[in-house]
Amino acid sequence: MAEVTEAVEKQKKQREPLFGKKNRKLISDPLDDSNPITVQVLGICSALAITVKLYPALIMSISVLFVMGVGNVVISLMRNVIPNRIRIIVQLVVVASLVILVDQVLKAYVYDVSKELSVFVGLIITNCIIMGRFEAFALANKPWKSFLDGVGNAFGYAWILLAVAFFRELLGSGALFGYQVIPDSWYLSNGGFYSNNGLMLLPPMALITVGIIIWVQRAKNTKLIEED
Repeated sequence: MAEVTEAVEKQKKQREPLFGKKNRKLISDPLDDSNPITVQVLGICSALAITVKLYPALIMSISVLFVMGVGNVVISLMRNVIPNRIRIIVQLVVVASLVILVDQVLKAYVYDVSKELSVFVGLIITNCIIMGRFEAFALANKPWKSFLDGVGNAFGYAWILLAVAFFRELLGSGALFGYQVIPDSWYLSNGGFYSNNGLMLLPPMALITVGIIIWVQRAKNTKLIEED
């Protein structure tokens, strides 16, 4: 009896804390070393299409955070009962259900943004970041780790979206979240020195901005540079 008790206590000691080092890495790594956009080059479409303004980018980021966090937990809870042959179908059903829920909430509370995001909310269903984490992580790990992995990758996706949207809206419209931040007195029409860069509002500048972020990231973190 004493040996059993000792074994149980030893197992408890070996159990990793909820926010232990390994669990914290599930959140921190996607922000830099394994960022889904700049390192894994996933989810580029939405980064190019919805980053003209900060507000739609923020709403999309929150939507992906919800779908990834909840979806990863659901898939993890079901991982032992999902037949291998239909696992992709099950994953699609889970993510589609969550996206429909998000879409209905957006239409109910932020209808204008819902129209602006248009089909891109629906395309979350086929977002390769989400499906990739379902397949590569949630199917093989427990719910808590899966939740942290989903949240970490969603944050990694979100900060790139928000960074791109920040520069595009600021330099293209002189505004942030729709509010003018560059003084009128700075504009050429008022005798100043500044003019909005209309090119920033076009999709090619989103790709260029993402490219600049990738360049800065690899300049700071040289281990991400691939050798020939």
